[in-house]
Amino acid sequence: MKIYTKTGDGGTTALFGGTRVPKDHIRIDSYGTVDELNSYIGLIRDQEMDSHYKEILIEIQDRLFTVGAILATPPEKEVLKNGQSRLKNLGILQNDIQLLENEIDNMETALPPMTHFVLPGGHTTVSYCHIARCVCRRAERLAVHLDHQEPIEPLTIQYLNRLSDYLFVLARKLTFDLNAEEVKWIPRK
Repeated sequence: MKIYTKTGDGGTTALFGGTRVPKDHIRIDSYGTVDELNSYIGLIRDQEMDSHYKEILIEIQDRLFTVGAILATPPEKEVLKNGQSRLKNLGILQNDIQLLENEIDNMETALPPMTHFVLPGGHTTVSYCHIARCVCRRAERLAVHLDHQEPIEPLTIQYLNRLSDYLFVLARKLTFDLNAEEVKWIPRK
């Protein structure tokens, strides 16, 4: 398979199912942001940390490929001519969301309760988590925007929402594990 096809040279690209849309279409922006998020999660996974977190991050990256596939498939192309689902065996399940919630709960048991807002930073790995969290929130906003135009599976949006929570708690937990400084936000008086 060639990397360059030249079919996008005119500013359009193909979705799953072959429909061509402009490269600035909300659907492209949506799954492109998920791809960006996946790359940042790979950067986090490349840092020194407990192997359990790395395993969870690989699972998340796999799920993000699924999210990207969902977002890249317009509703009219979800079912093939033979009646089968185009995304057969792909989808976000309640178990995927439950995994994130369980991980959040487990990490929070080792952390002091939140009593203040924290400023991103304190360690490079923690900063990467905060960047990924922000990209995840953007991906969620774009998916919601897309959902207003063409409905997408609700668990997809819920997964992105919970993932941003996971990334925030992971940043806090890594701050703790790495003995990094957590800087509190102090509003001006």
